[in-house]
Amino acid sequence: MTAVLASAVAGLLTGFSLIVAIGAQNALVLRQGLARQWVGTVVVICAGSDLALIVAGVGGVGGLLTRAGPVLAAVRWLGVAFLLWFAAGSLRRVWRAPSSLRVDGGSPADRGTDAGADPGDAQAQANGSAGSARAVVAARTAAFTWLNPHVYLDTVLVLGTVGGNEGTTGRWCFAAGAGLASCLWFTGLGYGARLASSALASPRTWRVLDLVIGLTMLYVTYRVAFP
Repeated sequence: MTAVLASAVAGLLTGFSLIVAIGAQNALVLRQGLARQWVGTVVVICAGSDLALIVAGVGGVGGLLTRAGPVLAAVRWLGVAFLLWFAAGSLRRVWRAPSSLRVDGGSPADRGTDAGADPGDAQAQANGSAGSARAVVAARTAAFTWLNPHVYLDTVLVLGTVGGNEGTTGRWCFAAGAGLASCLWFTGLGYGARLASSALASPRTWRVLDLVIGLTMLYVTYRVAFP
């Protein structure tokens, strides 16, 4: 029991050490949490993806990455293009009008409603817009996760290698601990960001946040393009 617990704790601490660093995925989760937009969807995708990658790494897939140079190269440049696109969007929002930067997720017009329309039609439009918005956020979150080569190197290769040294039983306890770290981190980051929403109600503050996120994306892009 002591060995099992030690493996789980090792996985928890190792998982936190790899995931806490500010990066593209964390910046996205933070922004969605502050905007209170589809936080649950973002958290589930990020944590679920991490769990799948951790299990794959501990299960032995990590060894395949050392022989998958062309695949990793393709993923890297796709990730570079996506990160540049997102960075450009964040920096563009810095120069937008203050009314477009809202903590509550946007104006009624942004949600697809029309103040002069029939209530039933407005509700249908709102439902359709909400579904589309959720799909866009889900796709963006998945892209941040699966087009980031660091995810494969850190989560699959590093955690898989470290966890593999824990033995037949210990490796899965290690994976459980690392998976718990991901779940706790993304849940805390996404929902905990709401505690700071009142302080971030100012459009100027959102502009600063978007500027920081945009510059962070550019830095991450550089690190991905030139490892």
